[in-house]
Amino acid sequence: MDRARVLARYDVEIRAEPAPEPGVEHAWAAGVLRTVGVFDFIGWWDFPAERIAEIVDRETRFFQARGNSVEWKVFGHDRPAGLEAALAAAGWVGEEAETLVGFDMDEGMPPADQAASLEIREVRDPAGLADFLAVNAAAFGRPARQSVEELVKRLDEPGIAYFVAYAEGRPISSGGLHLPPDRAFAGLYSGGTVPDFRGRGAYRALVAARARAARQGGYRYLTVDARETSRPILERLGFQPLATVRGWTLGGA
Repeated sequence: MDRARVLARYDVEIRAEPAPEPGVEHAWAAGVLRTVGVFDFIGWWDFPAERIAEIVDRETRFFQARGNSVEWKVFGHDRPAGLEAALAAAGWVGEEAETLVGFDMDEGMPPADQAASLEIREVRDPAGLADFLAVNAAAFGRPARQSVEELVKRLDEPGIAYFVAYAEGRPISSGGLHLPPDRAFAGLYSGGTVPDFRGRGAYRALVAARARAARQGGYRYLTVDARETSRPILERLGFQPLATVRGWTLGGA
């Protein structure tokens, strides 16, 4: 995989020209592409270094006035230099650094070495979504950020799918799949396994199941914002690092 070429394509298709999503609006505001609505987000911008302080101050005040939490996601190859320092100075909080990794499904598929005792389902009802959230909370050691009711409202969206792995009927691993329309990239997110079932192949099986679903949908690439706990597993499955990435968050006023 030509990582530089894939990253450049990812920047254009996913970041600079984000696909339409229900409940949010993407709009340029003098150098910054804002996403506002059911969630607030900044993932792309175009301004010179001499305007960093001015624009970071403007965006800070804009989103504080909205009263919502917002994330500004900065990749290692982004410019201008000094943006992260300006965000920190303005009160934005840097999250744990991650690595954007990618997989080209034209070159093969992630191995599917699913244990016979494991059942993987794409969940589409409140009970399945409750399992998805319960596993996510147990895997990451924090309450789920969304509710079952919120996820149910999104079930009819074609660009999102939720998967749960079960062992003897118990939900033990879960992960989401983002399928933006008319793009080459499908995104894996929120993949995690409850502590007492780690190391038994559930995470790998969920990656393979979501990869098959993405391939059937016509996507070429898989991407993951990988934590350091999952990056080595993904690299063993054939994913390649594309860029470092860090989210910077600002709470509502």
